[in-house]
Amino acid sequence: MASPSWSAPGSLVLILVLRRTAPFVPGSLIAVALGIAVAAAFDLESHGVAVVGDIDTGLPSFGFPDVSLDDLGGLAAGSVGVLLVAFAEGLGAAKNYAVRGHYEVDADRELIGLGAAGLGAGLSSGMVVNGSLSKTAVNWSAGARTQLSGVFVAPLTVITLLFLTGLFEKLPEAVLAAVVIAPVVELVDLASLAALHRVFTRRLGQDYGVAARPDFLAAVAALLGVLVFDTLPGLFIGIGASLLLLLHRSSRPVVSELGQLPGNGHFTALDRHRDSRRIPGVVVLRVEGGIYFANAERIRSTVGKAAGRDGATAVVIDAETVPFIDVSAVRMLDQLAGELKARGVRLLLARDVGQVRDVLSTADAGAELRHVHPTVREAVEAARTGT
Repeated sequence: MASPSWSAPGSLVLILVLRRTAPFVPGSLIAVALGIAVAAAFDLESHGVAVVGDIDTGLPSFGFPDVSLDDLGGLAAGSVGVLLVAFAEGLGAAKNYAVRGHYEVDADRELIGLGAAGLGAGLSSGMVVNGSLSKTAVNWSAGARTQLSGVFVAPLTVITLLFLTGLFEKLPEAVLAAVVIAPVVELVDLASLAALHRVFTRRLGQDYGVAARPDFLAAVAALLGVLVFDTLPGLFIGIGASLLLLLHRSSRPVVSELGQLPGNGHFTALDRHRDSRRIPGVVVLRVEGGIYFANAERIRSTVGKAAGRDGATAVVIDAETVPFIDVSAVRMLDQLAGELKARGVRLLLARDVGQVRDVLSTADAGAELRHVHPTVREAVEAARTGT
C-alpha cells in the first residue's frame, strides 16, 4: 500500500522547520502526534495509507532461543555479517558524535557493550542490538548528551509496551520515516568528502597515480557500495578498496635522491630543496616506506638505475624512513650488493631503525648490509674513502 504523497515530505518539512525556528520544541513528537491524529480522524488506512499496524503488547519472554545445534552452521555466516555491520555502524555513530560532544570513544568497551546487549537481546526474544546511526541521530536531536538518556528511555519503553502500543498502530509509516530521516540529514557530510578529495599534490600523483587519494576513493567506494548493493556488501566493498589502495601504495614506495645542503651538511631531497647538491661519485637514496616482497623488485630496479649513473662508485641507502623489512627484501639487497660490486659500485646502508636492524642481524645478510653506518654523512665519507 502506498503512502500519500504529502505525508513524508510534509512531516519532514515540519520537523526541519521547527528545528530551525523553535529548537526547544519536540518537532518529531509533534509530527508523530499529528500523523496519528490525522490517520485516525480520516481513516487513512482504508484509503491505502501504510501504517505501522498491530504491535504486540506486553514484555518479551525470557529464556534461551529455540535454536538447535543443526541450525548453528546456517546461522554462522549471517551472524558474522550482522556482527560486522552492527559494530561498524555503532562505532561510526559513536565516533561521529564523540567529535561533536568532545569526548573519546574506547572501541574495546563499545564492542563489550554491544556483546552484552546482544546477549541480553538473545535471552529476551529481542532483535539484534547495535549503536544505530539513525537512532543515535534521533536521540541526539532530542537533546540527549549522556547515558542518562537511556535510564529514562528504558522505563518509558516498558510503559509503552505495556499500555501505549495501540496509539502507535495508526502511525503512518511515512511519518515514521520522516522522524528517522530528519536527524540523519545532518550526517550527510559532503564537505568532508570534498576535503578528502583536496588532499592531493602533483608529487603524490606522480608517485602513486590513481591511488594518490586513497581516503577519498575508499569513501566513495563504500558510499556507492551501500547505495547500490546494501549495507553489508557496501561495507566489504569499502574494506576491499582500502586494502587494494594500501597494497598499491606500499608496492610503489617513494625513493628520493638526497643531496647535501651547503653550510650545515644536512641531507635533503633534491626535488624539494633546490640548495641541495649531489655528492660527486656517491648516490644517496632514501626509501620512504617498508621494504618487503611486494615492492622489493621495484626498489631493486630503482637503485640499480641510480647506480648506473656516470661516475657513480657507491650508493648509500638512508634507511631511517624504512619502518620494516622482510627476509625476501634482505636477500634482494644482498644480491643487489653483489651485482653492484661486480660493476665496481659499493652499496652502503645508513641509519637503520629497530625492526630493520633486528632483521638484518638475523637474516644471514652479507657484510655490506650488516655494517650499517649511524649517519648518512659517515656512510658517504666511507664510500668516498673506500673504508
